[in-house]
Amino acid sequence: MFVYINGQIVSKEQAVVSAFDHGYMYGLGLFETFRVDDGHPFLLDDHFRRLQAGLQTLGISWSMEREVVLEIIQRLLRANNLQSAYVRWNVSAGPQDLGLYTGEYEEPTVIVYMKPLPIGQVDSKRAKVLTIKRNTPEGSTRLKSHHYLNNVLAKREIGDDNTVEGIFLTEDGFVAEGVVSNLFWVKNQVVYTPSIETGILNGITRQFILALLEEKGISYEHGFYRLDDVMNADEAFITNSIQEVVVLSSFNGKEYKGEAVLTEQLKRAFHIYRKQLWSRVDLKGGSE
Repeated sequence: MFVYINGQIVSKEQAVVSAFDHGYMYGLGLFETFRVDDGHPFLLDDHFRRLQAGLQTLGISWSMEREVVLEIIQRLLRANNLQSAYVRWNVSAGPQDLGLYTGEYEEPTVIVYMKPLPIGQVDSKRAKVLTIKRNTPEGSTRLKSHHYLNNVLAKREIGDDNTVEGIFLTEDGFVAEGVVSNLFWVKNQVVYTPSIETGILNGITRQFILALLEEKGISYEHGFYRLDDVMNADEAFITNSIQEVVVLSSFNGKEYKGEAVLTEQLKRAFHIYRKQLWSRVDLKGGSE
């Protein structure tokens, strides 16, 4: 595997960062994970809008034009002999002296990881409610940050079975999100998803799904929901930027008996759009 670090393409064995990088010392860093399909980075503009907004919150000074981003992606694709890929774009604070720093980080560390897209993705997963609760965001909203212990502990709870997704509840017992996914369900032709006010990550694929629903004229609601709301649904699915849309066959042991008609319709839309769209706003009727 070859990775990009601050302007250089190096092998993973050569990839090192400073011991004084505050991304390592204090967890000050963000990342975006996205697909590249036949050279096209799906929803790249949405990912980088979120990344730059989050970095501003952390006091990390960094930006990059789309053309430069695409050049780096193409260089990495060639180095790794790939046309399609799983990409993690990581920006950490960069080196500073020991101690909490209140100024602007002006020399961040930029690392871009790349590997092949998963082969043989499962068609459906079983959802299992976790005993560990979803922690609250460290700031006003949840960032896609280096602070991943809550997710790691959750993953250890459910184990390595890739046909199972753990589902967090909040401390108040509201349905939140998956370990690496956002959650949706359908009841009487209406799509439901937890509000970001529950403390979940506002996933880029989550936002794209909502834009798709608007474009297709499908009703949806977001709010605070209990387990029974999901378990009594007609169908349910989870989303993230790599797996996109995955049907849930069951939720905490209760199987969904009907066909996942709407979920399959949304999955087909990704096959149409993933090699052409830069942002959800490119959809007719899409909105910020």
